[in-house]
Amino acid sequence: MKLLLNNNWLALGFIVLVSSALFIPLLGSCPLFDWDEINFAECAREMVVTNNYSSVQLNYNPFWEKPPFFIWLQAISMNIFGINEFAARFPNALCGIITLCVIYLIGKKINSPAFGLTWVLVYAGTLLPHFYFKSGIIDPWFNLFIFLSFYQLLMHFNNPIGKSGFLSALLAGFFLGIAVLTKGPAAIVIVGAFVLVYGVVKKFKNITTLKFVIIFAISLLVTGCSWFVVELLRGNYNIIEAFFKYQLQLLTTEDSGHGGSFLYHVVVLLVGCFPTSLLLLLAIKKSESDTPYQKHIKRGMLFLLGVVLIIFSLLVKTKIVHYSSLCYLPLTYLATYSVFKLINKEYKLKSIFIYSFVAISFIVGMAFTLIGLIEYLKPWILKNNFIDNAFIIGNINAQVHWQGWEWLTGIIFMLLSFYFIWKIRIGKEKFIFYLYGFYVIFICICINTFAPKIELYSQQAPIDFYRAIAKKQFYIETAGFKSYAYLFYGEKRAEQNLNADCVNFVSKTLDSMEKNGYTRITSYSLAYLNWMQFGNIDRPAIFICKAGSENDLLSNKLIKKIYSKNGYVFCCRLPQKEWINNFP
Repeated sequence: MKLLLNNNWLALGFIVLVSSALFIPLLGSCPLFDWDEINFAECAREMVVTNNYSSVQLNYNPFWEKPPFFIWLQAISMNIFGINEFAARFPNALCGIITLCVIYLIGKKINSPAFGLTWVLVYAGTLLPHFYFKSGIIDPWFNLFIFLSFYQLLMHFNNPIGKSGFLSALLAGFFLGIAVLTKGPAAIVIVGAFVLVYGVVKKFKNITTLKFVIIFAISLLVTGCSWFVVELLRGNYNIIEAFFKYQLQLLTTEDSGHGGSFLYHVVVLLVGCFPTSLLLLLAIKKSESDTPYQKHIKRGMLFLLGVVLIIFSLLVKTKIVHYSSLCYLPLTYLATYSVFKLINKEYKLKSIFIYSFVAISFIVGMAFTLIGLIEYLKPWILKNNFIDNAFIIGNINAQVHWQGWEWLTGIIFMLLSFYFIWKIRIGKEKFIFYLYGFYVIFICICINTFAPKIELYSQQAPIDFYRAIAKKQFYIETAGFKSYAYLFYGEKRAEQNLNADCVNFVSKTLDSMEKNGYTRITSYSLAYLNWMQFGNIDRPAIFICKAGSENDLLSNKLIKKIYSKNGYVFCCRLPQKEWINNFP
């Protein structure tokens, strides 16, 4: 350990080695999850198969929801590793390695090498931050770029007339611009809100210079607007318009039913980032031993955390777990701060902390225990009719093989958590490092054990079906629910949208829908589904719906049910009059 503390390059090499072992293995062991993982992976796949890297497409139509940076990373990965789950998730594994190196360097600069290494341990030992580095969603890169911009601003605010002002302004604008290219203008809203809060607290006195603002703005505009300007020059005004309308929609409405209480993200962070979320509460207490610089950093981290929570709890109506994921960086910093204060006997754990720790440990442990016992509980659940939903019942009835030991992970989690907190409570604060070391191992085991099992219950049946018919290139669409799995695993080709009758039918349908207030871009899938049901098809059209909702689809006498499995119903309409049953 002394070698790591005294040798910066050795410490970085150690972090790269360990984080690679944590985030890269078994990336492709589980199919991608609907929606977001498959959504972005499909956009990257379509870039690769069409060799069109300038525009983002989904279902071979313009995709207006996200800019292209992350999709480019996935497309590069797919060109190297092939079109598969590993390639779709590898960019985030790489982001995990980079993020842990970044927080080590920042922690080392702010406090000490030991602080930086502890921050890395706390981050890796927290469930949600760790989990997202093994996923295929945009947020890890988005959060990293915003945090790097925030850090440069924080450094500047600490010394606004310092010699590094030009470089800080350039980097702050650059990283914020890349964040915009990764997920959109929400990055500017978050950083802008942080600057506003900081400015109000400081009464806008001596926090920056005009030169810094100009350089920052130019760097941001050049970087962040580059792709949008190219799209405008190419005449794609409708894409840009739809993109910004969608961003506004996320603020003002619940997207695709993802609503929830204003406490949604508080609960997500409290449980999903346990025990880091509890340690955060200790960090609110002032410490007389902090230097002015450390006080400045702590204040900035609290401001960033508060801004993100307020924006996504009170302003944004759509509630999705990863919307508050930017909180993970300031949250883990503040928890690390608390760890050091505990080690140095400046902070003490109060009874409320112990009781909360025990309660949440029990909840998390029991959750994993019950998941591991699902096959034993299944007959009892179904027999007593606790669930009155045909789709969920079908999911539960999926045939999933468990080893039989999985439920023990939850029990072990509870027992060791109780043991470590008892040791910390009686004055052996260094056991907090053992606690987080155990959580790193526990998280790795759970991700690689439970995620594939959950996938088998939730979506394995349709994914198996899509893979089986991929080479046949039938027309495929979901009915009554939103999914992108059929595009990625069905390996849909661009020419399937070019059937002459399809083009005319869809165009007329979109004209009609546009007159009723719908947009052409957002209504394409519905128009395409209508053509599959009623248009002049030249090959079999496959429909997938959830159990309990198939009657509307089957009211069309041309559509016949093939079979049902795990809560999904698979139907077909043939171009011929004869009905055949040679589907998988």
